[in-house]
Amino acid sequence: MRVSEPLVQIILLNWNGWRDTVECVESCQKLSYPNFRIVVVDNGSTDGSEEILRKRFPTVELIQTGANLGFAGGNNAGIRHALSSGAEYVWLLNNDTVVAPDALTELVRVAESDPRAGMVGSKIVYHDDTGLLWFAGAVLDPEQPHRPYHQGLRQRDAGQNDRVAETGYVTGCSLLARKEMMAEVGLLDDGLFLYFEDVDWSARAVCVGWKLLYAPASVVRHKESVSSGGAASPRLVYYTARNRLYFVRRNFPAKLWAALCYDLFEHVLVNLKKGRLACARAGLRGILDFLRGKAGPLPEP
Repeated sequence: MRVSEPLVQIILLNWNGWRDTVECVESCQKLSYPNFRIVVVDNGSTDGSEEILRKRFPTVELIQTGANLGFAGGNNAGIRHALSSGAEYVWLLNNDTVVAPDALTELVRVAESDPRAGMVGSKIVYHDDTGLLWFAGAVLDPEQPHRPYHQGLRQRDAGQNDRVAETGYVTGCSLLARKEMMAEVGLLDDGLFLYFEDVDWSARAVCVGWKLLYAPASVVRHKESVSSGGAASPRLVYYTARNRLYFVRRNFPAKLWAALCYDLFEHVLVNLKKGRLACARAGLRGILDFLRGKAGPLPEP
């Protein structure tokens, strides 16, 4: 660790979710790390979030984007602000999380242990069942890059993933990024809007020699429902099907045909077989929009 700890700016993206954001900010205010600032980026909320958050946290900086720029665009607005304000690291943190007091200390400790650590991710557990893992590192197989997955997902945490290690990607749910890495790699891809933007960013960093590390002593609780199992919605299916193809074409172009076949099977045929017609149509639309070169937010019908 340096004599003086590097400045970290924590970026919390809010979109019509002020209740979760309040709990997340309150947990961040209890962090033991001595040199951080919290920046809330409001993505054009329509539920009164900006007024509520400004009143609740008058000393926390809030940036208003004026529109829903998606996960990528909203976080990029926060990252640009953080870097222009002297941040040496930025911590992207989902607003529907609660962090342990030493979560940031452990992320920085691992990042500072290796100057080529471009991104560091936390151990993420379920908010309502903290003994159940959501993210404990990740696998990105170059032979099947269209099928990245979280290690440990919905497994009982018995210490099986408690070593600092390189990881296939870092989830944007809790992602510490080094300023030098961002200067070389650039920021998240605004065109992806939602989903696969963190996997894509990770792959781009690895391509130019940066390491991605997993810091198991940094623990974050995430409010994803255990019972949902990642239940699909047409919106999720659209972005996943489309952005998977953009991600593979950019980073693993030789595997694009395999990714396209996977999308057709997983998002169109499987949904048709299960009678989920809206999801099947969304998957097909995502594939077609990729082929048409459409990016950004989901186009209106």
